Amino acid sequence: MQLAAAQPPKSSVETEVLRIRALLDKSQFALALAAAEALLARVPENRDVLYMLAVSQRYLGRVPEALATLAGLETMHPGYSRLFQERGHCYVAARDPGGAIDAYLRAVNLNPALPASWKALQVLLRSAGRPEDAETAAAHVAKLASLPPAVVTASSMFADGEIHEAERVVRQFLQTHGDHIEAMRLLAQIGMQLDVLDDAEFLLESVLVFAPDYHLARFDYANVLLRLHKHAQALGEIGTLMKAEPDNRAYRTCYANACAGLGNHEEGLRVFRELLVDAPRAADVHLSIAHALKTLGRQQQSIESYRAAAAANPSFGDAYWSLANLKTYRFSDEEVAHMREQEAAPGTKLVDRYHLCFALGKALEDAAQYAESFRYYERGNALRNSETRYRPEPIERNARLQAVVCTAEFFTARQGVGCERPDPIFIVGLPRAGSTLIEQILASHSKVEGTMELADIPRLVARLQGREQDDTKPRYPGVLAELGAGQFQRFGEKYLADTQVYRTGRPFFIDKNPNNFRHIGLIQLILPNARIIDARREPMACCFSNLKQLFAAGQEFTYSVEDIARYYRSYIELMAHWDRVLPGKVLHVQHEDVVEDLQGNVRRILDFCGLEFEPQCVEFYKTERSVRTASSEQVRQPIFKDGLNQWRHFEPFLGPLKAALGPLVAG
Repeated sequence: MQLAAAQPPKSSVETEVLRIRALLDKSQFALALAAAEALLARVPENRDVLYMLAVSQRYLGRVPEALATLAGLETMHPGYSRLFQERGHCYVAARDPGGAIDAYLRAVNLNPALPASWKALQVLLRSAGRPEDAETAAAHVAKLASLPPAVVTASSMFADGEIHEAERVVRQFLQTHGDHIEAMRLLAQIGMQLDVLDDAEFLLESVLVFAPDYHLARFDYANVLLRLHKHAQALGEIGTLMKAEPDNRAYRTCYANACAGLGNHEEGLRVFRELLVDAPRAADVHLSIAHALKTLGRQQQSIESYRAAAAANPSFGDAYWSLANLKTYRFSDEEVAHMREQEAAPGTKLVDRYHLCFALGKALEDAAQYAESFRYYERGNALRNSETRYRPEPIERNARLQAVVCTAEFFTARQGVGCERPDPIFIVGLPRAGSTLIEQILASHSKVEGTMELADIPRLVARLQGREQDDTKPRYPGVLAELGAGQFQRFGEKYLADTQVYRTGRPFFIDKNPNNFRHIGLIQLILPNARIIDARREPMACCFSNLKQLFAAGQEFTYSVEDIARYYRSYIELMAHWDRVLPGKVLHVQHEDVVEDLQGNVRRILDFCGLEFEPQCVEFYKTERSVRTASSEQVRQPIFKDGLNQWRHFEPFLGPLKAALGPLVAG
């Protein structure tokens, strides 16, 4: 495991926060109060400053003021556990045991790694005549006391959203305690939060070697496998857990998600509906049901379930964005007003806020209120971008290295390697470039299986890169030159074996992971007879469509104008390289051409894939199959030309995008 990256220099605010914290540690409460009040004038919404202000007020006997400060803190940071712990301390000082119990319980529900709250609850619950609850609190006190302080501290930081600091603390601890079960599990959870899934998978596998009966770790492992699209393996892990606890809601939810991942949406729906019986207002379950119904093409039922999710949780941004993401749904004036109100509410969570922004952008675009629509799209992108760690440099470095390593001479020297089966048809490019339309056309053919955006090629790349990653000196793609013919053969065969679970017997199948354009050289080496189709769209239309889209996971380059433009430029340059060194390997399909001449392009696509023409490929919208992408409802309708130039409604606001794309933009 690598050490965490070096921390950037602290800002003046961070330095002052540390100074105030030191004053509190020295019991210099008056000085801490004065310093916190002064700093608050500069950063009135800062969580740590408000919290320390309340602590200072309580220690100085100003409990009503402390409670008022905490009430303000809650409106801005409602998920911060320590504010509720501090409220509990205030109620203890005010001799209000009932209020203290409620506050401490809220604290530990948000953050189980709060020893002070559990200790207080142990005493208060016993005094309140609740001995069983007091024993539960005592068990938590004992559990935390058995853990190293560094692990407790990091766990508490993680629960309160201090992800990078928690990572630093637990990594430092693991340097000298490399086999500590709880520390490894915590670092895996941090990896899941930061989307470093391969490391999380490895850590949890290690935990389960040491502690095979550790159900919480196995549940984490199953969830990592789901996010890695290893659905069959996840199903096996969940099966083990459900044998032990068949009625566990979390396990059953994970089972339903694994079923959906394997394409068994009816079984997933059955389980989700069973879960809803016991919790009819569970917004997340309504949402999962709606997603499954949408994938199956039952649009009206999915709309009803999305609305039910929103009714169960009025600030549930994902429910509103999911309605918008149908692309065919139109919000009422009342729904738009409600979304505005929820987005502006101080207590709305960040994740809900940016979902609401993207939904409002779509709603206002449909109402032809383009200036305000753009403001919401812009705000949603800024909010979403604030929680990403995307950097364009590694992507661009990889593209340059592909050109250096994967030359025409390189491929000539490796002719005849790989698995020769022609089963896969890869559709690559950028998201929102027409790939779902091409997939639906091909999946309408009697010999072609439509699957999903498979993660197998990216997983192989991660394996070749190795666990000790240094993106300034990557092993991949240079490692390709070190591999022999037998290894390429085995990789190709493994790809076909691992993807078999998504197939039903047709001779060809589609892998529609757009990011595979970065790995066409690898695909050529392991599956030389695979077909590759590049779904391409006019740059302004493509990039702006991505800026309007909130993706469920990945595609983090889409949340800023500069990042999407750089990514598009890198894509165009790399595709030109593949054309030079592998002429004829890739069929480029321009979305605008497909819209203008559907039948001609259908024949061209089928010819490239070695498939005879079938009329149902032109009437693709009649094909009943599950579709999981944002274009699912659009490809269930005939092609319309209206959407080709929708971006021009926003042209007055897109000067920076046009400038960033440079010569790629005609005119």
